[in-house]
Amino acid sequence: MSTDISLKVLSESLGGKVLVRLRNGRVLRGVLQGYDQHMNLILEQAEELNDENSVSRQLGVIVVRGDSIIMVSPTIKEKK
Repeated sequence: MSTDISLKVLSESLGGKVLVRLRNGRVLRGVLQGYDQHMNLILEQAEELNDENSVSRQLGVIVVRGDSIIMVSPTIKEKK
């Protein structure tokens, strides 16, 4: 059941920015371009964030293995 909810959140987040926390403590941010049933993610404009949530390095287009992910969160869209 939780997998269904997770995949629904990913589906609704396609094309939007997401935050991804990994098992090794790293935090990534990027535009979600795709995913599969194992929660492998394709992120564009990916960047690694440091402890202060500022960009520590640009990564470009990356694939993140689902088994290394602890959390995926859509970012809050700013109102214009």
